[in-house]
Amino acid sequence: MFDDILSNADNKMGKVVEALKWDLASIRTGRASPTILDSIKVDYHGVPTPINQMATVSTPEARLLVVQPWDKSVIGNIEKAILKSDLGLNPANDGNVIRLPIPALTEERRKEMVKMVGKKGEERKVMVRNIRREAIDKLKKMEKDKEISQDERTRASDRLQKITDDYIAGIDKAGQEKEKQLIEI
Repeated sequence: MFDDILSNADNKMGKVVEALKWDLASIRTGRASPTILDSIKVDYHGVPTPINQMATVSTPEARLLVVQPWDKSVIGNIEKAILKSDLGLNPANDGNVIRLPIPALTEERRKEMVKMVGKKGEERKVMVRNIRREAIDKLKKMEKDKEISQDERTRASDRLQKITDDYIAGIDKAGQEKEKQLIEI
C-alpha cells in the first residue's frame, strides 16, 4: 500500500525535474536554439498556440534562428509575440520568414540569467519537497489508522527521503549545466 504512495511521489517528482529541464531549455545562452521559442504562445485564430506548432524553426547559423510559418497570414502575430517575450530578440520580418539574430550576451545579462536559473531550480526544489511532505502525511495517516506499523512508516519515509535527495541532486545538476552554458563565451 505504501509502495503506491512512494511510486506516486516518485512519478510527480520526475515530472517536476522534466518540467525544469524544459524550462531551462527556453533560456537563451547566446547560441541559437529553437527551444528558446518553445515558451512563446501566439494568438492563432483566438487560440494561444506554441510557435513550433505553427511554423518551422531552424538554425542555419550559430547565432541565427529562422521561423517559417506554414500560414503566412500569422507572420505578424508571431513577430508581435516574440517582441512581447522577455527574450530580448529583435525579429526581422521579410513577409515570408522571420529572422532572429541572437546577440551575444553581455556579462550583466549572463549574471541575470544565472540568477534566473537558480531561482527556477529553487522553485522546483520546493515543489519536490512539498510532494515529499504530502507523501509523509499520507504515511502518517496510514500509521494512525493502523494500516501500517511505525517501522513500516519509518522505512517508507527513509526510502522517500532517498528518492527526494536523488531528484534534488538532478535539479542541481540541470541548473549547473545550464549555468555552465550561460557562463561560457
